[in-house]
Amino acid sequence: MKILIVNGPNINLLGRREPGIYGSVPFEDYLEQLRARYADVQIDYYQSNVEGFLIDCIQQAGFEADGIILNAGAYTHTSIALQDAIRAVPAPVVEVHISNVHAREEYRHRSMISSACRGVICGFGLDSYRLALEALIAR
Repeated sequence: MKILIVNGPNINLLGRREPGIYGSVPFEDYLEQLRARYADVQIDYYQSNVEGFLIDCIQQAGFEADGIILNAGAYTHTSIALQDAIRAVPAPVVEVHISNVHAREEYRHRSMISSACRGVICGFGLDSYRLALEALIAR
């Protein structure tokens, strides 16, 4: 099984960015743990702060991967283009968020990509990625 994790803007700063909200573990450290735990799954990773690069990645991987785990960061709340990219590919996409976006600022309560995704997982810290991976494996 081949799963791609795609992280959007500012996720590259995990471990340093607002640790009270996002924790103190860099994503790369967590990714090593995830790969070790699911050694039988090929877990690829991509991060960009650029919306168009995220779209390019989804378009390319969405025809090859068995699933995509997407944390679109702030683009979650603004990007119809990401929604269109998700709809354009056959791979199922699970939207993830580290924090519970519904317990935060009002503008974070609306996702422009949820309607195109297989499901949404939020509020479980970095473990949101593991839960998404489990959902894709189980499908």
